[in-house]
Amino acid sequence: MPGLPWDCWPSLEIKAVLCAMGCIQSIGSKARVFREGITVIDVKASIDPIPTSIDESSSVVLRYRTPHFRASAQVVMPPIPKKETWIVGWIQACSHMEFYNQYGEQGMSSWELPDLQEGKIEAISDSDGVNYPWYGNTTETCTIVGPTKRDSKFIISMNDNFYPSVTWAVPVSESNVAKLTNIYRDQSFTTWLVATNTSTNDMIILQTLHWRMQLSIEVNPNRPLGQRARLREPIAQDQPKILSKNEPIPPSALVKPNANDAQVLMWRPKYGPPLVVIPPKHR
Repeated sequence: MPGLPWDCWPSLEIKAVLCAMGCIQSIGSKARVFREGITVIDVKASIDPIPTSIDESSSVVLRYRTPHFRASAQVVMPPIPKKETWIVGWIQACSHMEFYNQYGEQGMSSWELPDLQEGKIEAISDSDGVNYPWYGNTTETCTIVGPTKRDSKFIISMNDNFYPSVTWAVPVSESNVAKLTNIYRDQSFTTWLVATNTSTNDMIILQTLHWRMQLSIEVNPNRPLGQRARLREPIAQDQPKILSKNEPIPPSALVKPNANDAQVLMWRPKYGPPLVVIPPKHR
């Protein structure tokens, strides 16, 4: 049987994997009652069962978009007799990050979180950078202002994915010649459903989730634009885990800086000292 062209294999691999997977259903958990009478009726978490998409439309950068992680919870807050405010929402932290872009024999660029990498902290906040410690403040949180006379029932949801740009050329070079040969990314997150009394700072962890996003893209920079990159395993992501026992939130996950402000882009050549390409926003 004649061999298929190099750039035909990705679509065949992806179709085969997704057909084998079928439709992945969200994971649910049974209703649980916590302190203060707060009830979590249902928690769902999933990663879309689609492959990472690759965009080669730019002659300057390769772009890719990963499937979305999604989480939602249905919560019931009992009547609040006092004049106090509760916020129920999602808090997320990154506990592991490897993000390398290889440029053949010349070296690699690497997005790094120094404090996390050096073991100084257990995890780093993945807040939106404004509403610490919350992941966001639209669908991601719900605020209940007391006193209230009846139950408050609501759904809070969040989603997350990666959509970065990676330069075809070596990022510290003045040359525009494509040298990118591989992209590798592996990140792990812990996501907590939390209820907080803003008057007393009492924090109740209602649910803990673990999820991971892995990515490997092989690039042949000598091929024409639009035919250079192909997705390697894993084509499909592992589904999130809803833990039966909650985990505590590390203090570093509740405060500045968040991951976006703390990350630094390094150039690590095969020979010679590493260089800082983009310093962290937060110092």
